[in-house]
Amino acid sequence: MTNRVNVLGVGISVLNLRTALAAIADAVRARRKGYICVTGVHGVMEAQDDAAFKNILNGAFLCTPDGMPMVWAGKINGHRDMSRVYGPDLMLDVCAWSETSGCKHFFYGGADGVAELLKQKLQAKFPKLAVSGTFTPPFRPLNAAEEKDLQAQLRAARPDILWVGLSTPKQEKFMAEFMPKLDVTLMIGVGAAFDFHAGRTRQAPRWMQRGGLEWLFRLACEPRRLGKRYLKNNPLFAWKIAGQLSGLKKYPLE
Repeated sequence: MTNRVNVLGVGISVLNLRTALAAIADAVRARRKGYICVTGVHGVMEAQDDAAFKNILNGAFLCTPDGMPMVWAGKINGHRDMSRVYGPDLMLDVCAWSETSGCKHFFYGGADGVAELLKQKLQAKFPKLAVSGTFTPPFRPLNAAEEKDLQAQLRAARPDILWVGLSTPKQEKFMAEFMPKLDVTLMIGVGAAFDFHAGRTRQAPRWMQRGGLEWLFRLACEPRRLGKRYLKNNPLFAWKIAGQLSGLKKYPLE
């Protein structure tokens, strides 16, 4: 649906918040099914050793530039209007648009009680927001009974957008598998946005987000959980992207 920038073989959509919202609104109006991956360095690096996951990212309706390195890669390639499409911000913009469009939402993911708390918080912020249900999955793949329960809930709720708040790559793999199985137009994987908007986790200050330093803030907040991810992925990404930008290494976009 959009131009894409090749970042280590992952096609990052050339977007900003305004154009991302326009694409989502158009898909909802046309009932055009698809899933949206909100992708930064972590997702791109996971795709380096997982060809199936890379195919999931490249098969998305949109693969938004969630991290500033994705934006910088776009600007280096001449896309001056490209800017960060950060999952939590995208969620708020879509909710604001939904107050007048009638778009219906369903929240899937998070720890026990998080999806319901998220619903309450967002409806307090957007009083006309239509949320037709929530579902808290177990920390494992759904079994047959749970899958049927989810399908039945969505048939009854008939949401336009299913927000998925798991972790990468779990949420992207869920969306790719379940997109054909569920009665919903769009799925959008936004990870930690559930915890941010439910008030369970603090967001980085805006100046750190704009400077590409959100990872440092999150690492300081959750060193045990996120240390391995950031301390391994970030230097390796910098090394690999330097090789791609210099032309020393090719990463085909398939």
